Amino acid sequence: MVVFPNAKINLGLRITEKRNDGYHELETCFYPLPVFDALEIIRLPAVGSFRFNSSGLDIAGELQDNLCVKAYSILKADFPGLPPVSVFLQKAIPSGAGLGGGSADASFTLKLLNQLGGLNLSVQQLLDYSLRLGSDCPFFIINKPCYATGRGEVLEPVAIDLSAFGFVVINPGIHVPTGQAFSWLTPAKPKESIRDLIHLPVEKWKDVLINDFEKSVVTRHPEVGQVKDLLYRSGAVYASMSGSGSTVYGLFPNDHYPVISVPEHYLIRYIGFK
Repeated sequence: MVVFPNAKINLGLRITEKRNDGYHELETCFYPLPVFDALEIIRLPAVGSFRFNSSGLDIAGELQDNLCVKAYSILKADFPGLPPVSVFLQKAIPSGAGLGGGSADASFTLKLLNQLGGLNLSVQQLLDYSLRLGSDCPFFIINKPCYATGRGEVLEPVAIDLSAFGFVVINPGIHVPTGQAFSWLTPAKPKESIRDLIHLPVEKWKDVLINDFEKSVVTRHPEVGQVKDLLYRSGAVYASMSGSGSTVYGLFPNDHYPVISVPEHYLIRYIGFK
């Protein structure tokens, strides 16, 4: 069985307070982006053992810390009859980039194992398991535009149509550790809710739809700010860093295909242009 976990971007991201449990309260709008990994899971004979292999972009960390491996482990703990499987991941979404690639892989693994193992888990149960893997993971269970609060797990689907726009997504090859990025922030409640701001015309987003991580990341990694400036100079209606970085995206009228030159080691994707 093969599925294609997709990326996400954040339309605005505000960190409103730090909780007593060490997590942060946030407010954002998650928007699915058609940039894909490929995930294959094959059931092994009963005498087999769990296997994981990957190709494509490098995945940082030890095998036991991989979120696909953890997804199998938490289900196996509750469902001992879950069969051994072979998992193969073709990685195209860069890690540590603010695109949620690892979270998507984890949630798609949960959904595929639920189907493969005949576990009959409800959407709410999948959401609960996914939150144990990471704060962004529940979004990929729903995988539709959502206004999010809490740690990112309180999700409210929203009607937002960006089909009139093409996306240019640029990753400058900088890994920003999420925990460290949070330590650079001073949480504060915004005057206006992202829930309201995303319904403004996109042309008005530039000065009001803010990612709180952006300022501190740009201070430490000026290349991120340079990418955002480049997108605006190239005609973007709106540009922003996604998540805790370092990926930056720009929205362009989809009949305006910009020609953008970036250093060779940057990753650049054009999405949704006519």
